This record gives sequence, C-alpha cells and structure tokens, in this order.
Amino acid sequence: MAGQTFKIVELVGTSTAGVSEAIQAAVGRAGETLQGLSWFEVQQIRGRIEGDRVAEYQVDLKVGFRLMAADELRHD
Repeated sequence: MAGQTFKIVELVGTSTAGVSEAIQAAVGRAGETLQGLSWFEVQQIRGRIEGDRVAEYQVDLKVGFRLMAADELRHD
C-alpha cells in the first residue's frame, strides 16, 4: 500500500469562553462533515473586544484529514 495522502482546509473557530473552546468548535464542526480528521495547526489567534472586555476568541487553524479509499468511507 502506498503512503497516505492528506487534504488541508483552513477554518476559524469562535467561542466566548476561550481559545481551547474555539479550537474545539472548529474541529467539532469539521468532524460533522469530514472523515479521517487527523491533525490541526493553529495559524492565528485573535479576538473581538466590546468595551473593555474580550467578547469573543477567534482561532484560525489548518485541519488535515486523510483522503480515504472508497471502502473506508462511511455512508450514513
């Protein structure tokens, strides 16, 4: 069998709670539509300020997923 091949998509996760929650939001949503998720890499962290408080965390990340053979794909 040949080596594995991966596809990379760029996502932005958001959360009012924190950076980890923003990452989980992006990965969780990707997992609803993509199969073979394998890794993520944070590209940028930023946020939105309202008044003098952090209102939202925004995390730009790359998510890698394995391109799968037809027999590996789940058909829901």
